[in-house]
Amino acid sequence: MLKNYFKIAVRSLLKDKGYTALNILGLTIGLTFSLFLVFYITDELSYDRYHEKADRIFRVGATIKEPERADKVAVTQFPLGPTLKKEFPDVEHAVRFVGSGDKTLFKKGETSFFETKVFYADSNVFDVFTCKFIAGDAKRALIAPNSLVLTRSAAEKYFQTTDHVVGKSLQGKKDTYTITAVIEDVPSTSHLRFNALLSASSLGKDFSSSWGSFGFYTYVLLNKNTDPKAFEKKLIPMYDKYMAAIFSQYNVKINYVVQPIVDIHLRSDLNNEPEELGSMSYIYTFSAVALFMILIACINYMNLTTARSARRAKEIGIRKVSGSLQRHLIIQFLTESTVITLVSLLLSLLLIALLLPVFNDISGKTFTFGTIFQPITLVSIITIVVAVGLVGGSYPAFYLAKFNPLVVLKGNLAKASSNAPLRQTLVILQFTISMVMLISTWVVYDQLNFMKNKDLGYSKDQVLVVNMPPINRDGRNEIKLMKAEFLKNPKVLSASSSWYTPNSNGQNFNLMEIEGKTGFVNLGVEVYGVDPNYLQTLGIQLSKGRNFTELDRADSLRRMLVNEALIKKMGWSDALGKKIRFAGDTANLAEVVGVFKDFHQKSLYNPIEPLILMYRENNGSVQAKISPDDIPGTLAHLEKSYKKVFPEHSFQYNFLDQDFQSQFAADQKRGTIFTAFSSLTVLIACLGLLGLVAFTTEQRRKEISVRKVMGAETGHIVTLISRGFIYLVGVSCLIAFPIAWYFMNQWLEPFPYKTDLSPVTFLLSAGLVLMITLLTVSFHTVKAALMNPVKALKAD
Repeated sequence: MLKNYFKIAVRSLLKDKGYTALNILGLTIGLTFSLFLVFYITDELSYDRYHEKADRIFRVGATIKEPERADKVAVTQFPLGPTLKKEFPDVEHAVRFVGSGDKTLFKKGETSFFETKVFYADSNVFDVFTCKFIAGDAKRALIAPNSLVLTRSAAEKYFQTTDHVVGKSLQGKKDTYTITAVIEDVPSTSHLRFNALLSASSLGKDFSSSWGSFGFYTYVLLNKNTDPKAFEKKLIPMYDKYMAAIFSQYNVKINYVVQPIVDIHLRSDLNNEPEELGSMSYIYTFSAVALFMILIACINYMNLTTARSARRAKEIGIRKVSGSLQRHLIIQFLTESTVITLVSLLLSLLLIALLLPVFNDISGKTFTFGTIFQPITLVSIITIVVAVGLVGGSYPAFYLAKFNPLVVLKGNLAKASSNAPLRQTLVILQFTISMVMLISTWVVYDQLNFMKNKDLGYSKDQVLVVNMPPINRDGRNEIKLMKAEFLKNPKVLSASSSWYTPNSNGQNFNLMEIEGKTGFVNLGVEVYGVDPNYLQTLGIQLSKGRNFTELDRADSLRRMLVNEALIKKMGWSDALGKKIRFAGDTANLAEVVGVFKDFHQKSLYNPIEPLILMYRENNGSVQAKISPDDIPGTLAHLEKSYKKVFPEHSFQYNFLDQDFQSQFAADQKRGTIFTAFSSLTVLIACLGLLGLVAFTTEQRRKEISVRKVMGAETGHIVTLISRGFIYLVGVSCLIAFPIAWYFMNQWLEPFPYKTDLSPVTFLLSAGLVLMITLLTVSFHTVKAALMNPVKALKAD
């Protein structure tokens, strides 16, 4: 019986190739790109779940509360880890990580490397985190001082192999590190990725033992059945026990927060994260897009099938008269929808194989075709196929199977089928989804464009940032020599040095005592060390007072510049002459000598905060403003200049505008995905519209022919048929506009600087949907109007 159903289904589908191709096209697009979204969503949700003990691993972060602000950070103090292990029975293991710097120097022979993502870690790190060992002993790998664990990629970088690497050594800035183990690369689905680990014992027993110094990632492995919320409450008394003596005098409170490691990538709201975070809001958004694509593909199939019903009405009538039961006809039509779905699935798998590299480029992921065979992906495929095959085919099956044979054999299909309200509801749903997607796409694009083009308060173009190598002695002379060498090139317009540049990963957050209206107040402020040329090189404008000069060098702790945000925070009418000092430093009282205009010292995802600049020449980086002419030649000259000063080190640099663009990289990728998939959703909706228009013109072709014979012009007929669809678009606008406005307001809410929701965006989206509708209606109506009326009016 099933074989017979299948044969009839194939014959029926081949009989109307255009209809079948249109259905398969819509379903193939829906299946292909919804599966891509399943890949992405699954990957984002899988972060840190590869650890065997992931359900018991938690990170301890901190909330630093000042009287007027709170800073939530992912880092804590160095003594916290051992203290947690010692004082809390709930803690089975405590592990600390601390970065060794943006770039760590390793030398092998005469060759120097600047390695990124190098961390110091406690010796029990492998008791908590799952790492696959290629060579070495996990229990002993990080016990001895100056022990070094390399990943496979790092080992192959230095030794071109992973064999016989254990026991060899690499020279660091001061110490020689012995390689004790080689492990597989950390999976990309980790919130903390590293290329090498150094033993924490290398830092020395007294390293940063203060409870006032933050900078360490602290993780705990809790005992089974431990409630993390209850454990978090147990940490509250630690402030009074260890930190109150340091912070209470400044009105600063510290509370610890406990985060499940599997929630960090998508749900963390802490600063100082080691890696770029994902976004749970995008997971919800992409899930909705995938659902919409499948839903619209199903609606598309329904409309196209019902549009074809007029051609099959007599076939159904004859089958019923010949003894076919309604359930047999339902099974037959469900078989047809399943066949179409399976064909679409095969085509979608082929498209996935072809488009996977493109999707990887867009998303920044590394999917392979083997991703399809992961259990969750296979379950998703089966679910989608069953849903599309049964849900998409159910309405047409029941709709066609209920035709009255006596009515349809007399040629009166209209009496046999009067489900126009349902079909119109489906099209309103398609229009609504399409408009919401279009509006959302425009808003996402406008927001990213707004942020890219916003006035930053500094000049980012053609500013080169050269990181200084580690030096064992006072590097002031080397840095001065470096700037002088750079300025010998006429293409270098200005050169400066500083510890921080806008968008740099580091921060120097200090508790300062600042003169207020009634005395000194404590305030946490970012403090940058800069030389006198910093403002000029970055194009930062002074609004009052003066810049630093060489004369300030001798008294560098007694002159400071402040930004306008600090003036606003303090309520100063005149900042010049106001006094500032580091908390607790009564020996050095600085005077404000200049005010510079606000600039975005961090990304545009952060508001502008109070900032202090202090005079310093011994800094960590040199900036050079260069001419846009012959940039490669200028870089070659600057590298030679660098080698004159640091012959043993490689020339490491980046451009300030690239740093600025990098802050949007994640949102740019997600925005590109959203835009592309929204467009495809609209495309599938257009196919659904095509189905309803085809159905309408099929039902009204005799009316169109009669009107044509009676002298009606084609334009009048198009207007007549279009009225109903214009009404549907209008109803969709009433539904889509408030939905899009609400969700886009929610999406924009976290941005400190955001674009406005313009009515033009909504009107353009509605206009685009209306234009597509009118073009589709006009095509089919004109086609029907140009038919020979004799063919349409003769008895079927």
